[in-house]
Amino acid sequence: MDQEKRPRAYIAGPLFTEGDRCSLERIDERCAGLGCATYLPHRDAGLSSPSGEGTRFYFEADRDALINADVVVAVLNGPDVDAGTAWEIGYAYARGTPIVGIVDDTRVPEPHVNINLMIYHSVDVCTTVDELMEKLEDVIA
Repeated sequence: MDQEKRPRAYIAGPLFTEGDRCSLERIDERCAGLGCATYLPHRDAGLSSPSGEGTRFYFEADRDALINADVVVAVLNGPDVDAGTAWEIGYAYARGTPIVGIVDDTRVPEPHVNINLMIYHSVDVCTTVDELMEKLEDVIA
């Protein structure tokens, strides 16, 4: 499929540990397997900014990718949704971009109760990667 015609998926989630990044990369692989062109912040913007640019570089790169995204895939794990992920969800929601998310964290046994209601009602929440991929297929169809 032509790269420009492929649905563009922005993969949002915490990326501060190697485990976080591995989880995002596995989801990225599955999204690519469905035919999506993906944007993965730590891969595509990097983890260290070009000399002298500071954090503004990350903000602009990620914001621009969100502007161009056809769908956002969000990892919602943790006792609270990562602050950057929450911002990305809000920005995408305000732009009318569909958002599918996953929470498979045992610390969040009841997502409809434990996730902030503003996030929960902005995202089509799934509890397994397979369910996430099924919903993503529906969104990109």
